[in-house]
Amino acid sequence: MMISEKMYELGSKRSAIRELFEFGKKRAAEIGAENVYDFSLGNPTVPAPAIVNETLKEIMDTHDSISVHGYTSAQGDFETRDAIAVYLNKTYATTFTADNFYMTMGAAASLSLCFRALTTSEEDEFITIAPFFPEYKVFVEGAGAKLVIVPAETTSFQIDFAALEERITAHTKGIIINSPNNPSGAVYSAQTIEKLAALLEKKQQEYGTQIFLITDEPYREIAYDGIEVPYVTKYYANTLVCYSYSKSLSLPGERIGFVIVPDEAYESKRLYAAICGAGRALGYVCAPSIFQKMLVKCVGQTGDIDAYKKNRDLLYNGLTELGYTCFKPQGAFYMFVKALEDDADAFCEKAKEEDILIVSATGFGCPGYARVSYCVDYDMIERSFAAFKRLKEKYDDMQ
Repeated sequence: MMISEKMYELGSKRSAIRELFEFGKKRAAEIGAENVYDFSLGNPTVPAPAIVNETLKEIMDTHDSISVHGYTSAQGDFETRDAIAVYLNKTYATTFTADNFYMTMGAAASLSLCFRALTTSEEDEFITIAPFFPEYKVFVEGAGAKLVIVPAETTSFQIDFAALEERITAHTKGIIINSPNNPSGAVYSAQTIEKLAALLEKKQQEYGTQIFLITDEPYREIAYDGIEVPYVTKYYANTLVCYSYSKSLSLPGERIGFVIVPDEAYESKRLYAAICGAGRALGYVCAPSIFQKMLVKCVGQTGDIDAYKKNRDLLYNGLTELGYTCFKPQGAFYMFVKALEDDADAFCEKAKEEDILIVSATGFGCPGYARVSYCVDYDMIERSFAAFKRLKEKYDDMQ
């Protein structure tokens, strides 16, 4: 066999989210974009803050071409890493230095590097808590390990600790958390993080192993109503932070982020070197130079979070008034809606008949729910309610 079957399978089949997005583009061409209610992708419609474009123009005008477009150090420009460390230390009372950071092409790359750096055997396992981003399975299995799933706790979408503890074994290398969460919009409370840290400390002692907490944080700044998003490194030493500016700065196509390896983590210097080695093995020469330079001035800036909150409130109030059961998001820009039948896949197919494009949460490890992405135009949400009403009435008529 000349071609990897595993890579062929990944490359020849789009994710369910991407399939739905492509369907939406086709329908828009057929009936007009204004008649398609596309809630499929987490692709921000809030523009990047003005300072981003201003800074990019300034860089182009004041730097020579070689420094703008040339290689940086593999781990990233020192000035960029130092600026991020200073910002995080000031904001979260952490104690990072530039040497704790490895710049990456976004959170997906950051996660992949962590899994590769930590995987030493095909028996190694990483645990994630449903609902979870489906690509975690691809990243973990691509590193040669196994993904273990903890079922969702669907009351508050925190963590079912009894179910988590059952799944931690001597083969557990890491726990993946994502807060604010894609797809539920839940934010893990400080109490949840404290309880998680205590459990992992206990299990490390029990098995005589190191268990890493890998926190996936592209939505960190997108939180509502004054809710706190705990900074996890302050609760648990063996934490690796995977961050992306895709959502906070509305730059999903530019692929810029980082991994943090805290000094307190087990064998932190060797672990940092292993992440560098994983980057080298995957051919990640360096993160995009111009966007590293942009971050020096733009770190800590965000797009218009209030616009997402307005969308959340409009969507939540509108759907609940129509009789849908929704989990009110505390962060990110996704809403979990209870399917109107047990089969969420069938529910989302019926929604497509009304040109409502929402994603079944079966692939997120949470059957019975659908994800509605509200990083969309406010006007589209308003227009969609007539279609959601027709969908609800179809199910009412079947009863």
